[in-house]
Amino acid sequence: MPLLAVEGLVKHFPLGGPGEWLDRVRGHAPKAVRAVDGVSFAVEPGETLGLVGESGCGKSTVARLILRLVDPTGGHVRFGDVNLTALAGEPLRRQRRNLQMVFQDPTASLNPRLSVRRAVEEPLRRHSTLRAAERRERAAQVLARVGLERELLDRYPHELSGGQRQRVNIARAIVTEPRFVVLDEPTSSLDVSLRAKAILLLAELRATLGMSYLFISHDLATVKYLAGRVAVMYLGTIVEEASTAELFRQPRHPYTKALLSAVPVPDPTVQRERLVLRGEVPSPIDIPAGCRLRGRCPLAQPVCAEPVTLREVAPRHRVACHLA
Repeated sequence: MPLLAVEGLVKHFPLGGPGEWLDRVRGHAPKAVRAVDGVSFAVEPGETLGLVGESGCGKSTVARLILRLVDPTGGHVRFGDVNLTALAGEPLRRQRRNLQMVFQDPTASLNPRLSVRRAVEEPLRRHSTLRAAERRERAAQVLARVGLERELLDRYPHELSGGQRQRVNIARAIVTEPRFVVLDEPTSSLDVSLRAKAILLLAELRATLGMSYLFISHDLATVKYLAGRVAVMYLGTIVEEASTAELFRQPRHPYTKALLSAVPVPDPTVQRERLVLRGEVPSPIDIPAGCRLRGRCPLAQPVCAEPVTLREVAPRHRVACHLA
C-alpha cells in the first residue's frame, strides 16, 4: 500500500462578478480557474516524488490540497488507509503531525514575533504531550541536527540569514517526526552554495528518519539528484510520470522534452536539438479540448484534438500524449 495516494484531485476557484448570476439563470456552468484538474499519483514509504512544471501549472495548489490547507473541489487524498479529504476538526488535526510542509519563502513562513526556539516548539505544543523543558530540549536537538547552533535559539527571523531561516523551517517541519513532508521549492530563494547544503541536508534526513517527500521544484538538476520518480504537470494535469532515470533518458511527452531541452549543459562543445513550444500557456479559465499542449506543440496532429488520458507506455512510465 502506498503511503500517500492522490486520486482524481480537482480544485476549481470560481470567478465571482456581476455576470455569474446570469450564467446560472441561463443554465451555463459558472466560470472558474481550473487550477488542478484531475491529478492522480502515489508516493511509496521512503520515496521522493519530484513534481515539476512551469509556474502556474498547479504544483503548489496540489501541495496545499494534500495537506488540506485548501479544500478540494473533487477527488481524494489517502494517507495510508485514512481518507484525508473526509476528515475535519480534531481527526484532521491529529493527522497533521504526520504530514508537514516546508514552504518556498523562508521569511514569509516564519512568524516575526516568535523566536527560533518558539517557532520550532510550536508543533510540539499542538501535537505532543511533552513538558516545557522537554520541548525546549527537543527543539535544540532538532536545530542541531539541521546545523544550527544553540546560540540562535533565542534569535528572531530578522536576525538570521536566508539559509538559516530555511533551516529553521526544515527543523519545524521534522520536529514531530512526520512520515510525509511536502517541499515546495525549498531552495529557490537560496544562493547556489546554500542550495547545495540544503539539498544534502534533506537527503540525509530522508535516509536517517525514513520520511517520504513530495519535492516541488523548477530546478531539474536538483530533482534529478533528490527524486526517485518524477511527475510533470502542465495546466492543472499530469502529462508524464516515470522513474527519474527513465524520464531524463527517454522523455515521451513533447512538454517534458521541451523542459529538458531548455536545461543548460555545462559544456559549450555539446550540441543538441531544442524543442521550442509556440506561444503562451492557455488560460486555466478556458482550457482547450483534447491535449492541452496542442496549441503550442510543434508536433501536434489532428488526433490531438481528441480527449487524452495517462496511459502506460513502459513499466511505471505513464504519458498523456496520443503520439507517444
